[in-house]
Amino acid sequence: MKTRSLSVGVLLLSLLFSAWLQAAVELNENVPETYIVKKGDTLWGISGMYLQKPWLWPQLWDANPQIDNPHLIYPGDELYLVWIDGEPRLRLRRGRDVKLMPDMRITPLDLAIPIIPLDEIGPWLKWSRIVNAGEIDNAAYIVSGSQGHLLSAPGDRVYGRGNFPDGEKVYGIYRPGDAYYDPITKELLGYQAQDIGNATLISNNEDEVTELEVTRITEEVRITDRLLPMREQVLDASFHPRAPDVPIENGFMIAVPGGVTQIGTNAIVVLNKGARDGLEVGQVLAIYQAGELVFDSIAQANVQLPDVRAGLAMVFSVFDKASYAIVLKSDKPLQVGDKVKNP
Repeated sequence: MKTRSLSVGVLLLSLLFSAWLQAAVELNENVPETYIVKKGDTLWGISGMYLQKPWLWPQLWDANPQIDNPHLIYPGDELYLVWIDGEPRLRLRRGRDVKLMPDMRITPLDLAIPIIPLDEIGPWLKWSRIVNAGEIDNAAYIVSGSQGHLLSAPGDRVYGRGNFPDGEKVYGIYRPGDAYYDPITKELLGYQAQDIGNATLISNNEDEVTELEVTRITEEVRITDRLLPMREQVLDASFHPRAPDVPIENGFMIAVPGGVTQIGTNAIVVLNKGARDGLEVGQVLAIYQAGELVFDSIAQANVQLPDVRAGLAMVFSVFDKASYAIVLKSDKPLQVGDKVKNP
């Protein structure tokens, strides 16, 4: 009896999984049978053209013999739609000749189309960060500029005091910015560390006053600016947008760096959820706007309409209590305070 029950259970799970796969790769209406990749395209954009749920794009490229790595698709390549066992798949014809000969061939990887518009988030991946109060308060700081200057530029020497960890030679220069609070619990989630530039250690970091050379700036370096060891983040070749693994509750867009309130496609936003909430780099969230409060003339009472889905955002940099995300799609003007939920 147990064996029979187990077999029936496995069969039901298989049927449910097959049904889920069919729903997961549901195509949009009137998708093109063929498409020529253009400069400026992204895998996200192409998948959104074909799929109702573009974050499930790896399934569209699954079992594709022409493409070992779907990240490497170039302008001029032709994509065409086929069906395998009732499932849609994209196939590829290269848009240029490739000579096969016993010689080394270097592929210009920088010409391949990206998954998302990385030029929008590149600076944020390298320099921007959210820090807690202790991290910024205990960081080393600039106590003086060369020859007593109050402002410094690339090539100038500056002098720092405080904690310089052993082995760290390159530091980011930051200025404490806005404080981020959870709109529901009012908890302090962290501070924006405003990117000012970089500096390289020159003197011994065990000295009371440490000498550094400024190597990059976004604006003039000032006395009291903070010095933090570099935290670089990159998106590796296995990166792809996907749905969160856990339910995201009471998630909100709480800020836009730079103080902007109106938000559109490709805007960078701060979320009130981070690593402790289960968020990871690459996860996609749906953006919702609160439903209107209307008056029911029959019941003679106010009633709250359901939240309205308004866009999609993808997390690209995660900190403990907060995250940076890029808006991949906006169906209407968005604003600080809009909700984010599982897609």
